[in-house]
Amino acid sequence: MTIALNYLSFVVSQLERSLAFYRTLGLPIADQAHLNAAGEPEDHVEISVNGLRIAWETETLVRQVYGDWTAPPAGQARIGAAFGASTPAEVDAACQRLQAAGFVVKAPPYDAFWGQRYATVTDPDGNSVDLFAWLEER
Repeated sequence: MTIALNYLSFVVSQLERSLAFYRTLGLPIADQAHLNAAGEPEDHVEISVNGLRIAWETETLVRQVYGDWTAPPAGQARIGAAFGASTPAEVDAACQRLQAAGFVVKAPPYDAFWGQRYATVTDPDGNSVDLFAWLEER
């Protein structure tokens, strides 16, 4: 039997703000993805990228599913994500877009000793999101 990562979800306090962050990074999230057909806010948004389902779920929904769930502590969360870019310049550009949109760049882009252009940004719920590109083509 082969086990493959199929679904990744983020529990979010502000769904629209979180979607804006990941949309700014380049994920294909429709502008009104958080609204249902009647224009009312949803508690769950899901997309598929290269076969991986990525979802954002509100704290309200998670409390309904897991009655004993409590909000995580402030600061560094327990999961991190990394987005690969095609070029080092794309890492810099992504950080500039995020910062211009009011998001936090935790570690500005730098050339890491392991051979990548690397940066760390923080999503609206405190999750570290790394951005990287190889300095030399592989």
